Amino acid sequence: MNDPDQTASIATATPAYLAALAPLGPDEITALVAIIKAAKEFGPATLFQTIELKEPTPAEYRAAMAGETLPRDARAQVCQRDQPGVWSLTLSLSEARILTAQHFPTMRPMVQVEQLLDVERVVRADPRFIAACATRGIADMTAVCVDAWTGGNFGFPDEEGRLISHTFSWLRLHEFENFYAHPIEGLNVVVDIKTGEVLRLDDHGGPPIPMIDIPYDSKFVIPRAALKPLNIVQPEGVSFVLDGHAMRWDQWSFAIGFNPRDGLILHDIRWDGRPIVRRAALAELVVPYGSPEGGHYRQNIFDIGEYGFGKFTNSLKLGCDCLGAIQYLDTHVNMLDGSIYTIEKAICIHEEDAGILWKHWDFRADRTQIRRGRKLVVSCVCTVGNYEYAQYWSFTQSGDIEFEMKATGIVNTNACEPGQPSKYATELSPGLQGPIHQHLFCARLDMAVDGSGNSVVETNTYAEPVSPRNPHGNAFYAEDKVLTTELAAARKADAATHRSWKVINPGKLNHVGKPVAYKLDAPNCVTPFLNEDGPSGQRSSFTRNHIWVTPFHENERYPAGEFVCNSDGSDSLAEIVKQDRNIENQDIVLWHVFGLHHIVRPEDFPVQPCISCGFSLMPSGFFPANPGIDVPDSTNRASVLAGGGHCCA
Repeated sequence: MNDPDQTASIATATPAYLAALAPLGPDEITALVAIIKAAKEFGPATLFQTIELKEPTPAEYRAAMAGETLPRDARAQVCQRDQPGVWSLTLSLSEARILTAQHFPTMRPMVQVEQLLDVERVVRADPRFIAACATRGIADMTAVCVDAWTGGNFGFPDEEGRLISHTFSWLRLHEFENFYAHPIEGLNVVVDIKTGEVLRLDDHGGPPIPMIDIPYDSKFVIPRAALKPLNIVQPEGVSFVLDGHAMRWDQWSFAIGFNPRDGLILHDIRWDGRPIVRRAALAELVVPYGSPEGGHYRQNIFDIGEYGFGKFTNSLKLGCDCLGAIQYLDTHVNMLDGSIYTIEKAICIHEEDAGILWKHWDFRADRTQIRRGRKLVVSCVCTVGNYEYAQYWSFTQSGDIEFEMKATGIVNTNACEPGQPSKYATELSPGLQGPIHQHLFCARLDMAVDGSGNSVVETNTYAEPVSPRNPHGNAFYAEDKVLTTELAAARKADAATHRSWKVINPGKLNHVGKPVAYKLDAPNCVTPFLNEDGPSGQRSSFTRNHIWVTPFHENERYPAGEFVCNSDGSDSLAEIVKQDRNIENQDIVLWHVFGLHHIVRPEDFPVQPCISCGFSLMPSGFFPANPGIDVPDSTNRASVLAGGGHCCA
């Protein structure tokens, strides 16, 4: 019998099952909201956290590729304003009913956009906060900007059982002004997000508000001389085909998904029909700050698990966010009351020149062969408070899958005495400082290299000891080891051995008798500095290793746990792997932790230039030779000499 993983072609895959992986549409979300509100245990006052497609399991994938129909089911997480806990639901769209409902009475829901705005309103109206601002010389409360950070879990008795926000504030001097230049230091308010109750005002005191204006808005910045136009043109149109949410380009095919928590998702990534990754997405982002001073020790925010990337996705602008010949996809997410919010042009799809793909000059024959490469890019940008995260999934003609995260926006700021910055921060302007911090991402990669039954191999390089076998001391070699259980696969990078990892399919051998494989290229592994036993360290325990490997389980979706707000880390990835299950020749999930270690520079303010991190999956014995060797020879005849003259003249 043919392997259904292997035989589904690009042409037949789109109508057969990729269409069923499209994100929920507005009509579907509306129908699901109605089903939940009509249920007697929920009702019309239900608050909606997330509503998303229930994605198929590996077994359901295999059945679909063998001809069965994928169910169009959904997941939802809901809560009640006057009741504790979160309900996790699965629903059938075709049957218009709730399939399962599980209540988690001690868990807290994610924080929604509307609630963040409510927290600011509540804090600005609180008499204690108004009085504390007055002592700092602030009379106009409309000029005060309050950022509602999640509160973590620090054992405060008055916060137990509540959904907590711990706030930080800044002062806006005039319209469109950069208020992050004016932190109101030492003033933090603790709010119950669900009830709107101000629980506590913590006034730590501190230096005066820095008042130097540091603008970035074009209304206030005199621009330098503009450069001449640089246009990206494709006179014959694009080379990709987007059928709904199913993509075909060159040898690649995949489906583009989206949900309110993860944001951008890619499904069923294949090269010429051969599967590589079943599902790829960011699963978490935690930003630990390094200052213990005042209330800053609580700054350890989980932007995906506590807020959700999806709802903070930007509507992109042609010619600004995206250049060239662009295809966009809109997305639809639920709001707190179940209504629909449509993000137009949320996902950008385009092609880019990727430079030289390969080249060789045969100097004896004086003959040169060169091929330029191109890549397909799927991207989106999310703004969470002061920070922008631009993510780019790219597919190359040499078989690589690349992920790049560009971080920009405004760095978090606090105040100091001019010329006396904290040891935990960099002074950006007199009296204004940016604290040391990290951005730690975790990608969740459901692997399917040439089908089902994958394993992970670790490779280390060692020097051969000087011996009769190695008399000149020049020998070194790479050694492979299969990681067989979850605990064995909780691994850190090691520059001393150039440690790397690859996912193999032991049941599929290549032309030299080795298992076909894809290698994880992981150049941005970061060392975390949080104490493992501290409150933030416990919640961020997934950052302790650079890879984790688990057998697929449909309810093990997030490295910091399903419910992250005010969590204690007890359902995190570090706890899950203690089951120490077999991961050899299984449907496996590869979790990769990477990121940015950010010692803030003055050049990072008022808006930080993009800094990048990421990883790639690259073929390692998946092909018998360079898969880009057959890319056609071409010369770009739109290229001209800068001083005049056409290409090839």
